[in-house]
Amino acid sequence: MPAELPPRIFLLSPANCGGKRAELLLGGRGKFALAYELQDGGTITLGEAFSFMSGLYFRGKLTYARRFACPPTGVAGIHIITTNRGLLSPDTPVTTDDLREFATGEIQPLEPRYRNPLLRDLRAIESSRDSAQPDIVLLGSIATAKYVDVLLEVIGERLLFPSEFVGRGDMSRGAMLLRATRAGAELDYTPIATAVRRGRRPTKLQPSSAETSNADDTTTPTAAASIDD
Repeated sequence: MPAELPPRIFLLSPANCGGKRAELLLGGRGKFALAYELQDGGTITLGEAFSFMSGLYFRGKLTYARRFACPPTGVAGIHIITTNRGLLSPDTPVTTDDLREFATGEIQPLEPRYRNPLLRDLRAIESSRDSAQPDIVLLGSIATAKYVDVLLEVIGERLLFPSEFVGRGDMSRGAMLLRATRAGAELDYTPIATAVRRGRRPTKLQPSSAETSNADDTTTPTAAASIDD
């Protein structure tokens, strides 16, 4: 990673583990590589699972975060928000049972199963880092309180988001993140605490053929589902 990048950590919102694409992956009848790996008690990584379930949007978030994360010593650069296990690495191995358990959780700021593990892990990040004060970027929805309220309690004004996310849908965000990654050009960030979280929808950004051609296994439908709006 280029030395000139400032200290930066990314938090990624999760995919919907209860949608149609999740059932394709978890139902035991899938005829594609990831489904085969999960059958008979096998594992895949959390990043692989969510990239399949959410398609272009989560794949864009993870690809972008891998490119631009620059964590301080002692802290991982990418953390995925979950419904009931706090923050997990995208490389965490998960089973069918793990993913089905995620589907039972509810992302609400006052829901203890969601809130308490998330606060625990955020505080652990704050206590384990060295003296550097990294920016922490949320790649997820800021239009509602479901992520923002809990994150702001610990991170405060260092919690940022890509300003170009405002008004865009999931597919547009995913395409934008993949294009920024290919160009090596990081997006501009804005502090969430003082940001205008809703705005007029910008001109639709269509995913290119390169972005959609390898979003998912070609033997599965292309419709994607995501927790985010």
